[in-house]
Amino acid sequence: MGALALSLGVVLLAACGSNVAPAAAPGAGDGITATNPVGGDLAAEGQPKSGGVLVMGTDREAVGFDPTVQNTNQAAIAIYDSLMKLGRDGTVEPYMAESMESPDEGRTWRLVLRDGVRFSDGTPLDANAVITNVQRHIDKASSPGHKFTEPIVSMRAVDAKTAEFSLNGPFGQFPVTFAGSFTGGSLGTIVSPAALAQYGEQIARNPVGAGPFKMVSWTRDSRMVLERNPDYWQKDKGLPYLDGLEFRPLPDTESRYASIENGDVDQIFGGYHTELIRALDNPNLRVYYGPGNGAEYIYFNVEKAPFDDRRMREALIRGIDLNALAATQFRSRMTRASGYFGSDSPYTTPEAEAAWPAYDPEKAKQLVQEYVAGGGSATVQYKTTNAPNRVAFAEFLQAQMAAVGITLQPQFFDLAQYSSSVVQSQDFQIAGWVGGPVDAAYPAATNLFRTGGNANYGGYSNPQMDSLLDQATASSDQAERTRLYQQVQLLANQDLPVAFYSRGYLSTITKPEVKGVVRYLTRDQFFATTWLDR
Repeated sequence: MGALALSLGVVLLAACGSNVAPAAAPGAGDGITATNPVGGDLAAEGQPKSGGVLVMGTDREAVGFDPTVQNTNQAAIAIYDSLMKLGRDGTVEPYMAESMESPDEGRTWRLVLRDGVRFSDGTPLDANAVITNVQRHIDKASSPGHKFTEPIVSMRAVDAKTAEFSLNGPFGQFPVTFAGSFTGGSLGTIVSPAALAQYGEQIARNPVGAGPFKMVSWTRDSRMVLERNPDYWQKDKGLPYLDGLEFRPLPDTESRYASIENGDVDQIFGGYHTELIRALDNPNLRVYYGPGNGAEYIYFNVEKAPFDDRRMREALIRGIDLNALAATQFRSRMTRASGYFGSDSPYTTPEAEAAWPAYDPEKAKQLVQEYVAGGGSATVQYKTTNAPNRVAFAEFLQAQMAAVGITLQPQFFDLAQYSSSVVQSQDFQIAGWVGGPVDAAYPAATNLFRTGGNANYGGYSNPQMDSLLDQATASSDQAERTRLYQQVQLLANQDLPVAFYSRGYLSTITKPEVKGVVRYLTRDQFFATTWLDR
C-alpha cells in the first residue's frame, strides 16, 4: 500500500473573527461562537516587532516540566515545542520533525527529524534523543503518554535523523500522539538526554528543551521567568520575536480576569465562561476561543450507588432545565452540549442527538420514584471546586434536583485538592468537570470513554465502546474513523456515562497589542510567533 504521508512544512494556523459574539435570545443558550479559535490572522497583523517580555496569568501553578508527570503547564510548550503539530481539522503536520509516515498502513512509522535542531544546552535533537524520551513513557505506567507506547514492539535509530517505531498492529493515529498537549500527554515533548542524565527526576524543575525559550528562574506560586533561546531551530526566520516570557499563577478566577482588565498582565489563560463572556464584551481585549469537542459535564461514578443505575443518570440529565441554566448561570449565552462531540462535528448525527435525554422533569420524577421504591437512596453528594461560579452552579443544580426528588448535598474543594483527592481518586458519587474544548477526537474520547481511560474517572466500561474506540484508533481511513466516532457518540448518548450540559470555555484573552498568537483550543500556545506591538 502507498505510504500514509503527512504533509511537509510548517503551517501557521490562523483564523480571524470579531471579538464580540452575537447575543442570544433569553434562554436560547446559543450565544457564543468560535472567535479566533486557533490564533490570529498573522498575515494581517503587520510586521512583527522583536523584543519585549510577555507577562501572563495562568489558572494554576504548574507541578513541573517532566512530560511523564501529568499536570497542566502553560510554559512547557515554550521550552519544548513539539515534534508534530495538530492542524485545524485535527489532522497532523510536522513541526520540529520533518515528516512522519508509514509504509504499511500504520504498523510501522518512521519519524524524520529536521537538520540542525539542538536543545538549548547544545545537545543535538536526534533519533536517539527521541527514543530515550519515548522509553521514559514506556517505563512509567503513570505517565500520561504511557498509553500511547503500549503498542510499541521495538524502536530503533535508522540513522541520526530517523527514528523507526514497530507496532503490534495498525495504529493510524500514532502521529497524533507526537502532537498533543502537554497536559494530555505527548510523545512529541522531547527533553535533552544530557539534561535527563544530569537531573534525573529533578528535570521537573530544570527543563531543557529545543523550544523558543529556556528557563531562567521559577519561584513557586509567584512567577516563572523564561528567556529567548538564541539557538532556536527557527532562528533563521527571526523567531522567537519576544525576549522573554513571564508566567504568574493566578488561580482565583476573579483576580485573574481583573489582572488582564487592569493591565497587570498582557494575557491570561481563561478557564471558565465568566472570563470569556466579559472579555468578549470588552472592546479593549482580544479573545481566542473555539468550542471544539469535549464539554463541561458532571461525572457519574457508575461503580457506586445511585448512579450505577442508568435510571438515576437519566433522571439527573432530564432534571436540568437548560433554558434556566443558560439564563441564570451563563448570562443566556451558553453553547449547549448534547454529546461529547460538538453540533458542527462530523461525528455528530441526528440519531445521536435524538438519543440524548431531553429536559423532562415529570419523567425524571418517575425514574427517581422507581429507583427509591426498589430500595435505593436519592440523597447524593455533589463535589466540585470552590470557585464562585462552581458554587453558584452547585446551588442551581441542588434546586433543580430537589424538584425531581433528588436531594443534592454539595461539597466544595480547592482546585488542586479537588483534582487529585476527589476526581482522580474516584472519591465521589457525582462531580463537576470541564473536559474541553479539545482539538481532536483521539485521544480525548478514548481517555473519557474507554475502560481504564485516564480521564474515565467514573469507571464507565462497555466492551462495545472499547471496540469502537480501538477500531477508530487503528484506522488510517478518515471516512472509516468518522463512521466509528459517530457510533461512539451514539453509544455514549445511550449509556450516559457523564451528564453533558454545555461546551467548555477554555480561552486565551490578551491585550490588543499581543500579536502572532498560534494556539490549540486547549490553550496550548506556540510562542515562537508571538510578538508585542508596542
